[in-house]
Amino acid sequence: MDTPQSLPVLNDTELRVLGSLMEKSKTTPDYYPMTLNGLTVACNQKSSRKPVVDYSDNEVTIALDTLKRKGLISTATGGGSRAIKYKHNFGIVFPVVPSEVTVICLLILRGPLTPGEINSNSGRMYEFDDLDEVQTILEKLADGDMPYVLQLPKRPGQKEVRYRHLLGGTIPEDDAPDEPVRRSSSDLEARLSKVETELAELKEAFDKLMKELT
Repeated sequence: MDTPQSLPVLNDTELRVLGSLMEKSKTTPDYYPMTLNGLTVACNQKSSRKPVVDYSDNEVTIALDTLKRKGLISTATGGGSRAIKYKHNFGIVFPVVPSEVTVICLLILRGPLTPGEINSNSGRMYEFDDLDEVQTILEKLADGDMPYVLQLPKRPGQKEVRYRHLLGGTIPEDDAPDEPVRRSSSDLEARLSKVETELAELKEAFDKLMKELT
């Protein structure tokens, strides 16, 4: 597969769907590829997301269709289930390694971050050796003919620079103050997101059973 010459420009729903698939492929591999129901829950979860959204299955389906046309996701069937499941192809379409996918994923799901925030929020997706490794990856992703991230100008009183992804285009960064950072355990967030995914799968199985009984 030839590498595209430019990054796709994705809307907010497409970005959330793609980022959620990237994340869940690593944090909940038992539920990956993902069903539509599980993916919708992943998009709408209240932990590890900025902003928190409330997408419907229909909105997620529309985003999946456009992402599939762009080659960024594909469907999977089998494994004893007739339900269509979805997986991302970002690491196939673009020449990026898992550590780089993790950085891009975090920026998609959480918005602009500092290297320290990326390091502390990587959780079970990827274990960085240290902050220097994160900085090296960011510099690589920001360089070259097709950069994936952009270093933002420092704000007054800011010690660390922040980076944002470029999959949404090069729209100037909003200067509105960030909402206060909610300091919570990365492990707790990971466990909560796993519980949300499991509940979605259980609800789907229950609904299917009820349909068979009626």
